[in-house]
Amino acid sequence: MLIPKKGATEPFPPFDRFSQLNQNDGKTMEQLLNEFADIRRANLKTLQQIIDPETDFEQTGMHPEFGIVKLREQISTWVAHDLTHISQIARVLAKRYQDDVGPWRAYLRILAD
Repeated sequence: MLIPKKGATEPFPPFDRFSQLNQNDGKTMEQLLNEFADIRRANLKTLQQIIDPETDFEQTGMHPEFGIVKLREQISTWVAHDLTHISQIARVLAKRYQDDVGPWRAYLRILAD
């Protein structure tokens, strides 16, 4: 649901946060990355078409758990969510070096468990 379309008149629809766990079985990493890029491009284009940055960011919607939320909060959450994934990727990549860095591990917070 997008706040500029419905505002606070209608609660967000239910959302299954775990549906992705099975829907991508059998796809290669390349397929998944290409699909992600295509969907991201389309979604950004849609947002640019329907959101007026001069007026829409303070509009509100009704979240089933949080109550009234603002569009700027929802979009900021999407950004922070994506950054969380980037952080997860960096930690996984860094773990490969946890033994190789020797004593410097004590100074590398990314390698802390």
